Amino acid sequence: MRNITISDQITAVCPGFHVAAIACEVRNSSYNNGLWQEIDAFYNRFASTYKMEDINQRPAIYATRQVYKKLGKDPNRYRPSSEALCRRILKGQPLYRIDTLVDLINLISLKTGYSIGGFDDAKIQGDLVLGVGEAGEKFEAIGRGLLNIEGLPVYRDKSGGIGTPTSDEERTKITSGTTRVLMLINGYSGREGLQEAVNYSVELLKKYAEAREIEIELLNVNGATTPY
Repeated sequence: MRNITISDQITAVCPGFHVAAIACEVRNSSYNNGLWQEIDAFYNRFASTYKMEDINQRPAIYATRQVYKKLGKDPNRYRPSSEALCRRILKGQPLYRIDTLVDLINLISLKTGYSIGGFDDAKIQGDLVLGVGEAGEKFEAIGRGLLNIEGLPVYRDKSGGIGTPTSDEERTKITSGTTRVLMLINGYSGREGLQEAVNYSVELLKKYAEAREIEIELLNVNGATTPY
């Protein structure tokens, strides 16, 4: 498991922050019918249960938006990915079909409300630090080009930013060739709910991506890690 440091910038605006890190060997695939049956079932339940104004009140989404505001970022212009996915459903838009690993991470994000970083672990250079994006910092968001990450929480490795709650970076993205994945479940709302999110993530990873050699850690702002 890579070492993850949470900067004072994040601690100042979110003293209760926790992150659950899951690293494992996987087998990715272009599409999994069983997974998409689960996604479609969730899509229909969510569409019939929620209204647009309910989305921002989901605890994990609400807390992430509050951190954006404290850092001076407009969460309505730069929406957390979990919120953006939920809004697609209520607009009647289809969910993205990328590959099995990305699709299952999106399902976890939808179900839990957490914005989840999903990375090809082999492409990450060294350890990670969670800080705040700076003006002019280069960040090529997956599928959307250069993203202004000033004021966004951002994980950086030795070469630069790899993930924000709004989007991850092209350099470390999951592809069909990914054999080891790192997932970061970001609890800006605190520790409550993270255990359930981890359990659900491991269940899907085993079921649809043949996950093995699974490592799980929980990290808080004080640097304390708790192996699961």
